[in-house]
Amino acid sequence: MGKKKIVTAEEVPDKTTGEVVAGAAPAAEAKKSSKRRVDSGVLCVESTYNNTKLALTDNKGGTLAWSSSGALGFKGAKKGTPFAAAKVGETLAAVAATLGVKEVRVVVKGVGSGRESAIRGFISKGINLTSIQDMTPVPHNGPKPPKPRRN
Repeated sequence: MGKKKIVTAEEVPDKTTGEVVAGAAPAAEAKKSSKRRVDSGVLCVESTYNNTKLALTDNKGGTLAWSSSGALGFKGAKKGTPFAAAKVGETLAAVAATLGVKEVRVVVKGVGSGRESAIRGFISKGINLTSIQDMTPVPHNGPKPPKPRRN
């Protein structure tokens, strides 16, 4: 394998002849920002004993951004701590601020220790809270108990 020639922006090879044309600018396409501006949204908090996940959605339910304590680098039992949940809330609030979110309503699911601290971390960045709704699933009767032991 031979040496590779590094082509700068000033030297662009012509596609038809293969010659290097000096001074020709490459046809760079301008990337559109896929982020859209949203005024209000829904913050979904799922807090279990082992992890805390946050998702920021628009009012229809389409996900705009998400984060979790595992995604931030916390490992093992530290993922379920209130400190990790607060860090997740702060990072997601920074993303929400770039999207232009001014107010959110919160939907909480789960029984973990990071429920409240995730919300506190999120609103610490100056985003208004309109309502908090608890959607934790509660069993009506629970699972079927095991059969009695035979002797």
